[in-house]
Amino acid sequence: MKKSIEIIGLPVISITEGRELGMSKTLLIDAKNGTIAAITIEDEDWYRGVKLLPYSSVIAIGEDAVTVTNSENILTLEDAGDYEAMMDANIKIIGTKAITKSGTIQGKVVEIYVGDNGKIEKCEIEARDGSLSEITSDQISIFGKQVTVIDSDLEKKTELIAPKAPAEAVAAPKAEEKPAAEPKAEAPKAEPAKAEAPKAEPKAAPAPAPAPKAEPKQEAKPAPKAEPAKAEAPKADPSIQMADKATEERHRRFLLGKTVTRKITTDSGVVLVNEGDTVTEEVLQKVKIANKFIDLSMNVQ
Repeated sequence: MKKSIEIIGLPVISITEGRELGMSKTLLIDAKNGTIAAITIEDEDWYRGVKLLPYSSVIAIGEDAVTVTNSENILTLEDAGDYEAMMDANIKIIGTKAITKSGTIQGKVVEIYVGDNGKIEKCEIEARDGSLSEITSDQISIFGKQVTVIDSDLEKKTELIAPKAPAEAVAAPKAEEKPAAEPKAEAPKAEPAKAEAPKAEPKAAPAPAPAPKAEPKQEAKPAPKAEPAKAEAPKADPSIQMADKATEERHRRFLLGKTVTRKITTDSGVVLVNEGDTVTEEVLQKVKIANKFIDLSMNVQ
């Protein structure tokens, strides 16, 4: 089982011809069956149109490359009629909202896991607090363009339980200190006057002992509050390797002045260029920012 990020960006190698056929660019999703139908390939002639590698033609996906039997496994747009509806649907899954049928948003899909047979085995969801959880394919009802729908009866199982912050330490109870009892000064005992000694001076009464000072009360300080554990922010995905400047310039020259045959929009639905418009520098700039060069290349004449 592979993450999508472990598939995208790998070179595609023909094991019978001993050459590199291109670079894996994106995954073409079969939303109805919950599988990866094909891998789009970018090569040195990618400006001529998109090329597809059917997932069924993949021999293996290793750490460093995707292997196929030969270059005949790579399909051009003219040969990829069976995949046209999926390309038009342009379902990405990653970046969609994960929501239950009862209307509870679980978070955003940030990664998918693909089995050896191309089946999407599970999705990784990032909650609003940044924590991650996983849902399996049997918990998913629909893979949509903007939303991934989860079965409501599994809501409790898929709902991410945020780690509880440790309870604040209870302040230590104040020690009850009883005020120091002030000792009572004993009254001096008067000595009876002796009749035989008329000039006897009475003895001075002893001074009362000073009462000890009560020590000031020391208030017990509350224990410091425990800091709640912060969820580790997910690591940012590595960016897809871009074509060199020479290839991009050839692509621009190829597209300039062409007529668009289908409306091109961003993933969020913003129109970049309408059907029938002519490709200009301004159009190319907008398409480049939205990463829709391949879509534009597929729909010009």
